[in-house]
Amino acid sequence: MNYTEEVANKLNELLEKNYDAEAGYKLAKEKVDSKRLKGFFENQAQERYDFGHELKNEIRSYGVSPDKGTSVKGDAHRAWMNIKSTFTSDNEESMLEEAIRGEKAAVEEYNTIIADMTLPPSTNSLLTKHRDNVQTALNKVSAMESIA
Repeated sequence: MNYTEEVANKLNELLEKNYDAEAGYKLAKEKVDSKRLKGFFENQAQERYDFGHELKNEIRSYGVSPDKGTSVKGDAHRAWMNIKSTFTSDNEESMLEEAIRGEKAAVEEYNTIIADMTLPPSTNSLLTKHRDNVQTALNKVSAMESIA
């Protein structure tokens, strides 16, 4: 596999995870009653949607077709969120916990790709921006959980 394909494959993995995060945030929005949390989850879903479009454009710049859907692992995680919300008395806390888990994993994934690869400046800048936004969301959701 050449360098271009390797970078494009890593970007496609991030794209798939952003699809998963978008779908997870949409599900979380449906599982909570708090208008504040609904708004937060909706904003995060939109941000991940936007990240997806940015990643698709970057992937195409490498001459590769972007992936089109969520992952099996992400689908299983959302099924777990549904089950957990059914049997948990505090949906808000459980949705916040799942958001924290997902955001921590996303920050790690972005950090790994940024650190492990010599990326062109445009790709590095895009991934750094995404990672920083995810870290900000992680900080917010962690603060919300601590007062929930």
